[in-house]
Parts: sequence; structure tokens; C-alpha cells
Amino acid sequence: MGINSVESMEEHTPLLGIPVTVKESIAVKGMTNQAGRVFKTPQIAKSDAPVVEQIKRCGGIILLVSNTPELCLLWETYNNVTGQTKNPYDLKRTPGGSSGGEAALLASGASLLGLTSDIGGSSRLPAMFSGIWGHKPTPYAVSFKGHHPTSDFPKWGDFFTIAPMTRYAKDLPLLLKCMNDPTGPKLTLDRAISVHGIRFFFMDNDGPSGMMRPLSRDLHAAINRVANDFNAKRVNIRKMKWSLDISLSAMLTMKNIETIYHKTEEGEQPKTVCKETVKYFFGCSDSILPSVIFGHLQNFMKIIPNSRHKHLASIIDALKTEFKEMLGNDGVFIYPTFPNTAHQHYQIYHKLLEPMYMAIFNTLGLPVTNCMIGLDRRNLPMGIQVVANPGQDHLCLAVAREMERRYGGWVRPPSEDSHSSSGSSKQRG
Repeated sequence: MGINSVESMEEHTPLLGIPVTVKESIAVKGMTNQAGRVFKTPQIAKSDAPVVEQIKRCGGIILLVSNTPELCLLWETYNNVTGQTKNPYDLKRTPGGSSGGEAALLASGASLLGLTSDIGGSSRLPAMFSGIWGHKPTPYAVSFKGHHPTSDFPKWGDFFTIAPMTRYAKDLPLLLKCMNDPTGPKLTLDRAISVHGIRFFFMDNDGPSGMMRPLSRDLHAAINRVANDFNAKRVNIRKMKWSLDISLSAMLTMKNIETIYHKTEEGEQPKTVCKETVKYFFGCSDSILPSVIFGHLQNFMKIIPNSRHKHLASIIDALKTEFKEMLGNDGVFIYPTFPNTAHQHYQIYHKLLEPMYMAIFNTLGLPVTNCMIGLDRRNLPMGIQVVANPGQDHLCLAVAREMERRYGGWVRPPSEDSHSSSGSSKQRG
């Protein structure tokens, strides 16, 4: 078989000539790689992240690096280097974060395939708010190296991963196959899957906790419609009420995470939490609020007794077992991504508990896909999560493709003229 045959290209260079955009926190040789941090001298990547190398070997052409909040520490995308990213469906609203730059590019038609990252919904929330598809893979299935922030904590990869984002669900398996780390878990993405052989379960709230906001009327109706369409069984996983506690305990007790207090520019004095807080409130800090207060959160976790953290760790283990037994190798779990569609800029500061709808699956180490399921009454995209057991990413992606077929998938955002004339997304472009 010739080296330039169609079959050979499909196997070795399936992305041949296709532009790919990359979140700026992921290293692309020759491009900026400072994750939204202010430096006197621009930080240029000297080499590609392993996943970028894989994309290039598969024939992909890296087009640009996209905006992210400082050190990916917020579910809104703005920083003091490149500013704010807006939602293509309504410029007054956020595309979410921390992969909001990628989401806005894909949703607006400027890109087809994107590399993002996810530690607490950073790929899934922007995908939901922007009407596209974002997948958090099984831990270690994709190399997490070559990213800011990073950590040398042994279990960092249990929670954090580089993740694919696409405009169309049918492209997720192709992109993820190209990203799959040769030294990590092998994903069976070429398997032909019929959704008729998949068992479906669902919840439309966070269980008995009541800590997180309930779903908007449109989202509640939408997730129940999907559950009905796929004959999903309603379940009540009572331990989901611990989502906030166990996720914060697991993530904020990890040591040596890169923050503004650890890695500084050469010749600069290390920053201290108290001094940087004072500077921020007097308008003198180069950082955004989440980067400043992250140090306080880490310090707060240190005063919580180890016995409490051990108790929460036991709940994580119990939840992992419950999902393993419920889903097996042929089941998926449908769950909200967020309780509302894209909100206005900075309103996330009033909704800091709600990302736990997503972060719980980082804590549990489960693969999960945000799926676009239509527009709400404001013509804003709605999304839900489809979750599977580790190594069963192909189930999530098969369901995503079926949902795209049934509900239509990506919808073109309003034109620029519509934005300027109405100030909101009331007409389809």
C-alpha cells in the first residue's frame, strides 16, 4: 500500500491540512504560553506539549492559541493580558471558562477542532455556554504535560487533563484518537456502538443537598425530555450531596500546584498572599481575583483536620464504587452541566457552587461529555453531561453523536448586525 494512499493517510495523518486551535495554557512552540499571566517579557513556548506534537504528526495545522483566564482559575474568560472573551450568541454574556477562548472560536465558526483543558469543568462549561461539544477524557488517556498551571503532585493527572473540543460531535472521536497518549490507557474509539445497547440513568439535580441552584425551567424540561427520549432510569445517588465538600477537599489539598505565589518571572520577588491581596484591593495587582484568593483557599484547607479529609476521601471511594456498579461497561449517566444557560459577564462570582455539577466528575475520575441539546427561550445553547466509567469514553461519544443527530447540534450564532441592532441574540443568523 502506497505511503500516500487514502488508507495510509487515514491511518497516519487523519487531520492532514485541518486547522486546529489551542488554549494558550497549552505549549505550542513559538507561541505565547503564559496562561493569562502578566509578565514583563512575553513567555514563549520553547517546545510543543506532547499532545500538540501528536496533533502535528497527525497532520493538523496549529492556527493560533486562544484566550484563558489567568492560570485557568475561573469559569469566566478574562485576564489582564488579552482582556475578555465574549459569547458569540450574545456579546453581553460569557462563553464560560476557563476554555472560553476556544469555545468562542468554535461556536463562531472560526475553528473546527480545539485543544482545551479540564480540572473542574473548564472544557465542559464553555462547550455548554457556546453550543458545542467538550469531552473530559479518562484520566491519563491524554498527556497532561506541557500545560500551565501544572503540578508535580503524584495524583495531579487523576483530576486534570487536556481535553478535546469540537463544533460537531462526530469529530470528537477522531480528535481524541489523535490525542490519546501512547503510554496511557488505550481508548476503544473505533468501536461501532449502537445506543440501543446502552443503559441510561439520570438525575436532574444534585440530590438531597440543595446547596446548588436548581435548573432553569428550560433546562429542567430539556434534560427530562432527553431522559424520556433515551428511556433513562431516574436514580437518586444520595452521596452526590457531597460534591462540593469532596471536590474542594481533593483539589485544594494537592501540593505544589503552580500559582502566582510559586512561579515568578526571573529576577522578581516571590509574591505573598497577604501583600498581593492588599495590592488587588487597591488596584495595584497584575492578577485577577481568583488567582489572588486561591492562596487563601489553600491556607484554609490546611486548618481543616486530617480526619475530615480522610472521611471525605472515603466518600469519594464509595461514590466511585457506586458508579462502577451502576454503569458497568454499557451504561451512561445523564446529569446537568450547569443550572442555567450563559449568564452575563462576571455573574459567575454569584454562582461559585454551581460548577460542582461538573467538578465532581474530575474528583471521581470519570470521562464525561457536554452535549448540545438545543436552544432555550433566549436562543442560548443548552447542554447536559453524559458520564461513563473509566475507559468507556466511546459510550459518551456515541451518545453525543446520537444527540447531535436527534437535536441538531451546533446552531449558527447571530450575525454581527443582529448583535449591534438588538444587543441580544433574538434572531438566528
